[in-house]
Amino acid sequence: MVIQNIAAPTPVATRRRRAGRQRRGWIGWILTAPFGAVFIAFLVVPLGYALWMSLRTNSLIGGDRWVGGDNYLKAVQDPLFLKGVVLVIGFTLVLVPIQMLVSLSAALVLDSLTSRFAKVSRLIIFVPYAVPAVIGALMWGFLYSPNFGPLKDLFSLFGADAPDLLSSGNVFGALVNIVTWQWAGYYMIIIYAALKGIDPTVYEAAKLDGASAWQIALRIKVPMVSSALVLILVFAIIGTLQFFTEPQTLRPIAGGSIDAAYTPNMYAYSTAFSYGQFNYALAISFVLGAVVFIGSAIFMTATRKRSGITE
Repeated sequence: MVIQNIAAPTPVATRRRRAGRQRRGWIGWILTAPFGAVFIAFLVVPLGYALWMSLRTNSLIGGDRWVGGDNYLKAVQDPLFLKGVVLVIGFTLVLVPIQMLVSLSAALVLDSLTSRFAKVSRLIIFVPYAVPAVIGALMWGFLYSPNFGPLKDLFSLFGADAPDLLSSGNVFGALVNIVTWQWAGYYMIIIYAALKGIDPTVYEAAKLDGASAWQIALRIKVPMVSSALVLILVFAIIGTLQFFTEPQTLRPIAGGSIDAAYTPNMYAYSTAFSYGQFNYALAISFVLGAVVFIGSAIFMTATRKRSGITE
């Protein structure tokens, strides 16, 4: 047996490799510097200033003064803010499963289609996401209206009055319907892309073993896209807890069923721009951000092993 002696690297070669790594490191820092500058200037600095403002108060009598955590203590005890938090949590518990079911079902159906109709269907389902949320909410508001929308003409054919879908008893379900179709197409694309990344031989082997299309969908496709499902669940939870655009847009035509404190974001908005309490509104925003962060962290931790995420 021939034993080859591998010479240890010389100090010169070691220094060259170290210099090469340092050079590549500096190149990386230089290339990311523009993004870092924009990130610090337009996100870190404004957040730092907002945090500093949330620890102060400004009134006609006392002027601008430091109050520390008083605004935060007031926020966690504010019944209007807590009511909004409870509403968006309930909204999340109802909306997210519906969104997941719709987007997953659409992705599975489109993945099984091989005709040209599949491309058209993907586009049709994705179009609501391409429409700006404000415009989409206005369109749904027109459809919901019992006075000038299509519901009035439809029910008039039967001699009945159209139901008010924006009344206090129906507005919750109406908003769930709007947001479901607003985001289902986006989530469907994520799941569909994950399905296309699965090796087709897995399906062929399952068919040879006698698996039906339904069994392949539930026992092979869904488990293999679990990471994508967790990703869109996190997106859905974060987006729903920050609920603002749709209820704010429909508020003028909702007849009082959507008030200024309907969601925490709406409450912070009205507190800042209707009542001029910017310091307290910032504290509300940071408390809501903490709720979103904690909720997302708990969900990610609970689903880490099941989804295959290790980092």
